[in-house]
Amino acid sequence: MSNIKYILGSFGDPDEMMHGIEKLQENNIKIHDVYTPMPIHGIEAKLGVKRSRLDILAFFCGITGTVSAFALIYLTSVVDWKHNIGGKPAFALPDFIPIMFEVTILFCAFGLVGSYYASTHLFPGRAPRVMDLRATDDRFIIAVDAQENGDHGKIDGLLKEAGALEVKHNERKYISYE
Repeated sequence: MSNIKYILGSFGDPDEMMHGIEKLQENNIKIHDVYTPMPIHGIEAKLGVKRSRLDILAFFCGITGTVSAFALIYLTSVVDWKHNIGGKPAFALPDFIPIMFEVTILFCAFGLVGSYYASTHLFPGRAPRVMDLRATDDRFIIAVDAQENGDHGKIDGLLKEAGALEVKHNERKYISYE
């Protein structure tokens, strides 16, 4: 058994890369991932990537922020330090709304940034890991898991036929900047 972990097809054009994805899928070859220097419309559907659940997380972070702000304001201004200021009632909901809105946005922002770092493993101070360094510049990379797909010659031929500028066999999963 060879030490090759991934077969990387490097494309110079996004349309050729999409054609390469189609060719591989027509031949029942499982694609590990695709790396592009820019977003490409429709690639998630073509690769079968599931819908993101970030909107659900944002909703729950926002609700947590709203409830936390309301609880803090209510407990401090109504329960603990009840003051009669200008004849207004202690529980004046319209006065709470701007603070509740701001805390909702704060919790939502921090929650989504934290979940982004957790899901992508891009914590501050950690070196990014990529399959091919040119994928961040001008190349479109299709990564095929060489151990799941046995016929390496067929994969190489399909990638070249689709317009790959270069086909490489990687022995490591990632190239590290470190």
